[in-house]
Amino acid sequence: MKVKIQSIHFDADTKLLSFIDERISKLSSLYDGVLGGEVFLRLDKAADSENKITEIKLHIPGNDLFARKQCKTFEEATDTAVDALKSQLVRRKEKAKGL
Repeated sequence: MKVKIQSIHFDADTKLLSFIDERISKLSSLYDGVLGGEVFLRLDKAADSENKITEIKLHIPGNDLFARKQCKTFEEATDTAVDALKSQLVRRKEKAKGL
């Protein structure tokens, strides 16, 4: 599965990029139809500490799945977005099986 990561208006370090790639690639083991993904990392201009935004779009046959989370760190935002996508994939899988 190919994952494209874009950090908007800043440069992400390799540690963060490898962390995100590792988390996203685990989703392909849940659902065989995952074709690829796009990750957008943004910094919100808000003054509060929860200004890190991670948006993940998963490409699967049919419709794409999307999750957007805002947290204190990019790692935390990525984890919560991946969890949201896991539940979407499970629902998609159950719907395909007709349960």
